[in-house]
Amino acid sequence: MEHLYYLVAQLPAFSLNDDSSQRLPITALYFKDLCVRFMSEKSARLAENLSLEPPLEAVPTGSAFLDAWYEKERALRLALAQLRALKMKKDAKDLPLPNDGEAVQAARTAAGMDSPLSAEQYLNQYRVGVLDRIAPADGFSADAVYCYGLKLLLAERMKKFNKDEGLASYRKIYDEILGEKK
Repeated sequence: MEHLYYLVAQLPAFSLNDDSSQRLPITALYFKDLCVRFMSEKSARLAENLSLEPPLEAVPTGSAFLDAWYEKERALRLALAQLRALKMKKDAKDLPLPNDGEAVQAARTAAGMDSPLSAEQYLNQYRVGVLDRIAPADGFSADAVYCYGLKLLLAERMKKFNKDEGLASYRKIYDEILGEKK
């Protein structure tokens, strides 16, 4: 088991709040560069390939933490896909059924929200909660570094949501659609 004191000591704390005006003290790119310098080749490769989008089919990563994260995220995404298909009256029988009741409930809650932004914020908070629950006890392990990296990716994603920019984009697209029909 790796103990990565020097790497973890260099990782700055950051907040996972939805304040998009606050800059993160580290980027995912810099984080991955640190991982390459301080982790074993295998662990660094896993850190470089961290993703918020797990593969549709479960593929063992060699990390129990990452396998658990990808399983939870896969279940959430499948539940969301099922709900969206039902809402659009599309056939979803090609999608595997999620087997995680907590993920299904989170997807239902998000799907029931009026605002897409609120739904995304809720889902991001759910994901942070999942990471907190499955986080390794050893704060200096490779799994702890992966947990930090996933939280960083989530924080970067959250920072991209901006209500004013989203509304402006919506209006632009809506006007383009109306302009094409005139």
